[in-house]
Amino acid sequence: MSDESASRGAAHAVTPRAVIPRATYRLQLNAGFTLRHATELVPYLAALGVSHVYCSPYFRARAGSVHGYDVVDHNSINPEIGTREDLEEFVRTLRAHSMGHILDIVPNHVGIMGADNAWWMDVLENGPASAYAQFFDIDWQSVDPALAGKVLVPVLGDSYGAVLERGELELRFEYPSGSLAIFYHEHRFPLDPRTYPMVLERALELDPAKSLSEEERAEFSSLSAAFGHLPDRHELSDAKLAERQRDKDVHKRRLARLCTRNAALIEAIHAAVQTLAGSPGDASSFDTLHELLDAQAYRLAYWRVASDEINYRRFFDVNDLAALRMENETVFEATHALVLELLAQGKLDGLRIDHPDGLYDPAQYFRRLQSRVGALEGSRAELPLYLVVEKITAGFERLPEDWPVHGTTGYHFVNVVNGLCVDGSARARMSRIYRTFIGEHLDWVDVAYQAKRFIVGTSLAAELNVLASQLARIARASRSTRDFTLNSLRHALAELIACFPVYRTYIADSVSNEDRRYIDWALTSARRRAPSIDTAVFDFVRQVLLGEGPAAEGPAAAPARAFTMKLQQVTAPATAKGIEDTAFYRFNRLASLNEVGGEPDTFGVSVRAFHADAQQRARRWPHELLATSTHDTKRSEDVRARIDVLSEMPGEWRRILERWSRMNRSRKREVDGLAAPGPNDEYLLYQTLLGSLPLEDMDGEALQDYTKRIEAYMTKAVREAKLRSSWANVNVAYEDAVKQFVQAILESRPGNVFLADLSASAKQLAYFGLLNSLSQALCKHVAPGVPDTYQGTEVWDFSLVDPDNRRPVDYALRSRLLEEIQALRGAATPAAARELLTHLNDGRAKLYVIWRALELRGSEEALFARGDYLPLKVVGARAAHLCAFARRHEGRVIIALVPRLYWRLLAERGREPLGAAVWSDTEVEMPTGCPATHFDGALVAGRVRVQERGERRVLAVAEALASFPVALLTYTEAQP
Repeated sequence: MSDESASRGAAHAVTPRAVIPRATYRLQLNAGFTLRHATELVPYLAALGVSHVYCSPYFRARAGSVHGYDVVDHNSINPEIGTREDLEEFVRTLRAHSMGHILDIVPNHVGIMGADNAWWMDVLENGPASAYAQFFDIDWQSVDPALAGKVLVPVLGDSYGAVLERGELELRFEYPSGSLAIFYHEHRFPLDPRTYPMVLERALELDPAKSLSEEERAEFSSLSAAFGHLPDRHELSDAKLAERQRDKDVHKRRLARLCTRNAALIEAIHAAVQTLAGSPGDASSFDTLHELLDAQAYRLAYWRVASDEINYRRFFDVNDLAALRMENETVFEATHALVLELLAQGKLDGLRIDHPDGLYDPAQYFRRLQSRVGALEGSRAELPLYLVVEKITAGFERLPEDWPVHGTTGYHFVNVVNGLCVDGSARARMSRIYRTFIGEHLDWVDVAYQAKRFIVGTSLAAELNVLASQLARIARASRSTRDFTLNSLRHALAELIACFPVYRTYIADSVSNEDRRYIDWALTSARRRAPSIDTAVFDFVRQVLLGEGPAAEGPAAAPARAFTMKLQQVTAPATAKGIEDTAFYRFNRLASLNEVGGEPDTFGVSVRAFHADAQQRARRWPHELLATSTHDTKRSEDVRARIDVLSEMPGEWRRILERWSRMNRSRKREVDGLAAPGPNDEYLLYQTLLGSLPLEDMDGEALQDYTKRIEAYMTKAVREAKLRSSWANVNVAYEDAVKQFVQAILESRPGNVFLADLSASAKQLAYFGLLNSLSQALCKHVAPGVPDTYQGTEVWDFSLVDPDNRRPVDYALRSRLLEEIQALRGAATPAAARELLTHLNDGRAKLYVIWRALELRGSEEALFARGDYLPLKVVGARAAHLCAFARRHEGRVIIALVPRLYWRLLAERGREPLGAAVWSDTEVEMPTGCPATHFDGALVAGRVRVQERGERRVLAVAEALASFPVALLTYTEAQP
């Protein structure tokens, strides 16, 4: 626990201010890894040195969910993950080990479709009259008259007419609840109770009803009429809403009771349902069912219709994840009841907020959350809750400083620390190699623009149409802008969104300088890319967004601000889908740079830039998470670290590509007149193989398993690229050709020279990749921030993008390895440290660095929580290969020596990155005012002397790195 906060302790006492984690460990919970499994893991994580277990969402989600982000009930525990008692036991076990708990929550959206979201079912049943109509971001006033007062439900696997006339839409009477609903596979669509008479009146005319007494017939007929007299779903006065919501349930319960008393009535209603079923092959027989469906508060549609006509906001372009209007305080309270209860009871120490850029007003949400927690705890602290947000920032962008949060979840750090291992001087050569192999020149800025423009015109076309219609209404309100056509406004908006340089702006009550800058940046780029659009249109868009000119005056001001707020919710998914899920699979020059929050055009990060970033974080966001792998990264930290090595060896990489291309030419096929796989996909595949090939030799079963993983990865990659195949339009022939290519080149058979060459090349790279990983691990655990470990990555992990990174973790192995290295108590002897390096492949070295660093963080909490970050100057022959920095607080100094660019460092200098043979005269200058005469090794036992060089005081790198590739050194000033 942090020394900044009192421990909550076993009694779960509530603290008045945020508990700052020392280190977090992310667990992905699902049916295969439950709260009980997590509880069993606590002793191991405590021994590792983790202070807080950070869980994926565990509120009730869609059945079978492997990630938990498709929540259907925020106020109950997912039964597949565990019970409330399981959660209580998990927390008790954490407290018994002096550990805390952080939870990932999803305020932006919920899972819909299926039949398990009660709020969504109510909306489908009652439309605008639903008690939850304003919970979801639904455009009830659609410009399409056919959707006025309705919600489009794009769930069908074929066109509506085809699905209807095949008899796939099944009307059912749900006797126990007295309800009628349409079913389509696992999906349920309740009928508007006001339309029940269309079924119930038929029932009275059928044979089973003839056995009813006159009194029973009269009662049933009266009930049917009562359903028909319910207030219409478009009558939205408070009195009518209350009447409908009350009486519809009363009538359904009454119907259920009538059926309970008379089985013939159940039979009659079922028979009536059957008369509406229709007969496949006889189109006219479905007319009545169509009429019934047409009378509902929803319109069932082919799933492809969504991109053009959907009228509810989604999570990106996922139809079965509907956005919530979290700016509505009622919605906030309804969705946060359980999480606030857990916080009030001291069972949670912090929250990770998923996808805050989807919220209408993120800052308002964060303030409300902190305020509610403060009220629960009786705290006046500015930040009573530890809160981190999944916010992706551009390299030039900073998290808004007025947000009441502790920082981001670490994607910026992922890319900064990875960039240290990339040789920036190789940019031009790597670009030539890539261009030559794929046969075309790709510019990252253009690729990103084209991908975003594609997403705006396809997946987000419906959202663009809504925005364009809003903007057109604003334009027509003024005589100076009324001539702007809907088409020109739509075109201008599409260009603006595609050119937006950041995920979104945060305009609410005012426009910040940063927001103004980004809007002007986007508009300048849009004007250049679309010269055919009247510049006056762009000027008008600018005025609306910035609240200037006629758009900011009188009646136009409110619609203009509403438009701006909505636009901000579209630029974020356009960027995420366009960049992360499209462009990152189209531009493959060095795949390790294609990471969430990354910019592939930033080819490497200098030591100076790394220091500047760490200093800024120490000043402003000292408690944000530091990640290297997450559930969302495109590849694990260890895969990236190995691919990074290619930047140091462009000549060898070119030769590898030429050799492999020749070897595998005959294994390609032709699809649509082009080679399959195409050169860009082949280029990505070779990097993926080099980065992910397991360290150990694979037997038949292991090789088959690996081949299946690569097949699945490449299928996802080509669909995400959306060039030769896509999720929306699967090109089976191309995907099959890619799979067959993967199978052929990885097949264990005599004569497959590629597989032997791949194994040899991967082993050559792997060693340097592992060294890169050690450097990154040390950086993460010593730099300012809270180090976060994704499940299983405390040892070597060569996972690819999800779902590959959700495979089961072998914790028995990790526990055994931890026990082995704990036998080294304190710091390892030089011989023991060398032994770890000698057996680098077994993962103990990485685990050892993490464990020792976490031990140090545990004993020096004040230094890591509040200590200064000091860049250290490196001089000498190998200075370019070392990043050195210190953390200092009240007489305590810790120094990290982090080597980089190992391939070049070790060229012609031996295999191990140790001693004078490698480091020569390289030295690290001591921090100003540090009186130390020596430092103690935290990783390797022994002292490293501080030497005098005239007025300079230095450490010899060869001495500090004599036995292990990285160094962690400590010093404590003598107390007076």
